[in-house]
Amino acid sequence: MIKIDQKRINEPLAMALVKGCPFGAMTLDSARGLVISRNCRMCRRCLKLDTSGAIYEQSEADESHRESEAEWRGGIFVVAEFMGGKLHPVTLELLGKARELANGREKICAVLPGFMASKAAKILACSGADKVLVYDDERLANFEPVRFAACVEDCILREKPAVVMIGATAAGRSLAPRLAARLNTGLTADCTALSMNESGELIQTRPAFGGNVMAEILTKHARPQMCTVRYRVFDPLKVPPEKPGEIVHITVPDLNMGAEIIAVSDMILDKDLSDAQAIIAIGRGCAGKKNIEDAKELASLLHAQLGCTRPMVENGVFDAKKQIGLSGRTVKPKYLIALGISGAVQFIAGMSGAEFIIAINSDPAAPIFQIAHMGFCCDIKEALPMMIAHIKAERGTQA
Repeated sequence: MIKIDQKRINEPLAMALVKGCPFGAMTLDSARGLVISRNCRMCRRCLKLDTSGAIYEQSEADESHRESEAEWRGGIFVVAEFMGGKLHPVTLELLGKARELANGREKICAVLPGFMASKAAKILACSGADKVLVYDDERLANFEPVRFAACVEDCILREKPAVVMIGATAAGRSLAPRLAARLNTGLTADCTALSMNESGELIQTRPAFGGNVMAEILTKHARPQMCTVRYRVFDPLKVPPEKPGEIVHITVPDLNMGAEIIAVSDMILDKDLSDAQAIIAIGRGCAGKKNIEDAKELASLLHAQLGCTRPMVENGVFDAKKQIGLSGRTVKPKYLIALGISGAVQFIAGMSGAEFIIAINSDPAAPIFQIAHMGFCCDIKEALPMMIAHIKAERGTQA
């Protein structure tokens, strides 16, 4: 913030500053003197125009940050996603990344809200967590963001961690912003990379401008540093720690919110594309009603989920939940069939982890062929009916 020492301001200097501000943020007030409005964009031109020291940059925010940083030294927290009696695999991926970031210098804690979560707590204790903080209550049997946020907030205020990581799942995307608002801190959503700088600040990398830019974001003046992380971008620990972490059961805070609580939505219960073991991915080269119907039939025959590229979402053919790429979902299926997809960098970044990639495209120079394990240069209109007919014929001769 730019501050003004009114005692050092004289009329000529004040007029020069008012005229010199490119955003019209400085005005003269008969009662208050020289005033800076909300139009200020921190261009700092006024600091250059003033040679008397009447205009200065406030340093209290930096001092406050240093005090806050010293207080929030409780390690790295991972918020576990436990629903329907199962841990979401993204939790184990986050614990693996947390161990890498901590590098033996910080403790790793997993926060586990849920019901009948003893088995899940043991899994977390053997998957990288130094301590598992369990909130076990029947009212947490189904995911409800307000109740879950109350538990996680209670835990964070007790332990004061420097970093809080949450999976960028449907549930995580609902929980994280509520939690950030309660804690009055920042939140970086859908991170695809994380690292620590020399000052111990978390560098949070995420795609911006439709995946054309990778932005590196720091939470400078607030703690804890919070982020949601995409599923399937990190790996869980390959070698479990020598000693399992400690499991601590914490008294659940008041969960009677005084209003009707709506249980988990169908959207959260839906299968996430990131979990799919087989995917039929559709691009612009597969556009057209007949091609789309054939692709759906092929997916049904192969028990695969449908995915798509960004243009197919922008054209209204598919919902955004089906998009694969930097600005969509990151997937690691056992196999993926790319239909009419040229292979833009943004798309490839979201699916290159597939174990086996089959590409069908009429353009022999399409970049998708450079990463495909098997490629067919042919017309989609001819290829799809042939594939469907072949599968049906094979299954007609087998039990």
